[in-house]
Amino acid sequence: QVQLVESGGGLVQPGGSLRLSCAASGFTFSSYAMNWYRQAPGRERELVAGIDTVGGSTNYAVSVEDRFAGSRDNAKNAVYLQMNSLKPEDTGVYSCSVRLRDRRYWGQGTQVTVSS
Repeated sequence: QVQLVESGGGLVQPGGSLRLSCAASGFTFSSYAMNWYRQAPGRERELVAGIDTVGGSTNYAVSVEDRFAGSRDNAKNAVYLQMNSLKPEDTGVYSCSVRLRDRRYWGQGTQVTVSS
């Protein structure tokens, strides 16, 4: 079965950095684009980054495009999100996701809190 397991979240001060990881299994990882989403309290889930099958092209939300960098390692079935210059408004639960055929799968998410 498809499994997505995120890690790397935590509490960080404004201006700090975090690197999120997502370990994938249960599908042919290298054949599918991967996405990172986030959801802040009281807000709808937002697409943060989309990473193509080889990691050569990544699309970002406007709010993060100069600060976040998505990547993947197909040999390790893992996708990453490097987050720099974090702001309080980046606080939320970050989840990786993949769409297989007609269904989207989600990890359980990892909490990122940006606060002084």
